[in-house]
Amino acid sequence: MAKQPSLFLPHGAPDLLLTEHPAKRFLAELGGRVGRPEAILVVSAHWESPRLALTSAAAPETVHDFYGFPRELYDFRYPAKTDAAVSRRTIELLADLGYAVEADAGRGFDHGAWVPLLLAFPGADIPVIQLSLLKGGTARQHFEIGEALAPLRDEGILIVGSGSVTHNLRALGPEGAPPPDWATGFDDFVSMAVEVGDWKSLMRFPDAPESARRSHPTPEHFLPFFVAAGAGKADCGARLHRSFSHSSISMSAYSFGSDRLAI
Repeated sequence: MAKQPSLFLPHGAPDLLLTEHPAKRFLAELGGRVGRPEAILVVSAHWESPRLALTSAAAPETVHDFYGFPRELYDFRYPAKTDAAVSRRTIELLADLGYAVEADAGRGFDHGAWVPLLLAFPGADIPVIQLSLLKGGTARQHFEIGEALAPLRDEGILIVGSGSVTHNLRALGPEGAPPPDWATGFDDFVSMAVEVGDWKSLMRFPDAPESARRSHPTPEHFLPFFVAAGAGKADCGARLHRSFSHSSISMSAYSFGSDRLAI
C-alpha cells in the first residue's frame, strides 16, 4: 500500500459546493492527485470534545450543522462507512500518548468533514473516521496528536485536517472582494513559516503574531492544521492552493510529509 501524505484542507462556507470558486476546483481535482487511500481519518474544526472522541457508527449520518443556506445544500449526503480496524488502531496510537479516546456512536460527519471529502472523493466509497479536536487544547497538543497518528500514513491512511487559515465571521465581505491586509498577513506568515520550518513561531498561536487573534477570534478553525502538520512530520510541508472566500476566509491548503503532494 502507498504511503499517504497528510493534508490540511479548507472547507469554507457550506455553499462552496454551489459555487465556481477556485478552492472548489482545487478540491475537486485533489482526489486524482492523492490516489485512493485505504481509509481517511479527518479532524474537523466543527467537532471539539472535552476528551478526544471518534465516530464509531458503522455509517455515520451526514450532519447539516448550518442554517440560512439554500435548500439544496440540505439534500447533500456523504454516506461513507467507517472502519472498525482503523478506529481501533487510532485509539491504540493515541493511548500511547496518554489519551483515552471515546467512541461516539451517535456522532455524524459535520460539514467540515463532508464538504471537502464530497468534492475530493465524491464516491464516498472509502472508509472515513472522524476524530474530534481536544476542546481547550493548544497548538502543541494538537501537533503531538498528529505526531502520534503519523504511523497511519504508512498503513495507507490519509490524514486530513479541515478548517481554515483565517476564520473571522464578523469580518466577511462580498465574494470576490479583495482580502483585508490582516488576512493576507496571517496567511503569508503561515506559508512562510511552513516553508522555512519555523514551528517555534507557529506554536505560539493564537498569541502571536498580532494578526492571529483577528484571524481567529476562536482557535478551532486553525487547530486541525497542527494535527495535519504533526502527522506529516512538519519539516516537509508545501502549500498546494491559495485563494480567499467571502473576502477574508483563507482557503489555503497544505500537504505535509516526505510523500507530500507537489504544488
